[in-house]
Amino acid sequence: QVQLVESGGGLVQAGGSLRLSCVASGRSFSSYCMGWFRQAPGQEREFVAALSRSGGITSYSDSVKGRFTISRDNAKNTVYLQMNSLKPEDTAVYYCAAAVARLTPQKVYEYGYWGQGTQVTVSS
Repeated sequence: QVQLVESGGGLVQAGGSLRLSCVASGRSFSSYCMGWFRQAPGQEREFVAALSRSGGITSYSDSVKGRFTISRDNAKNTVYLQMNSLKPEDTAVYYCAAAVARLTPQKVYEYGYWGQGTQVTVSS
């Protein structure tokens, strides 16, 4: 079991930056691949970024590639999502997730543990 708590969301103007954090408790954090997903009102939850157990391999959705960076600090049981050049279409609830799976899972069903989410709102 692992529990995940996200923080760092908020309201930002277009072009601005935010850094989301997700702290994990429970079983060994380094045993999990970690991911970030987001869900806008009326939309399905979508993949944003994922990171391997060691942090050496990452994957991103095309919509955020080059603007967002996922990273982890296994000593602090924390995964981060640095979001730069934010756009209004990035507005959503962002969820942290953990998977006992292959390198960088990109499907919702591959993740067994989820946080409660943090709201990110980007104004134009």
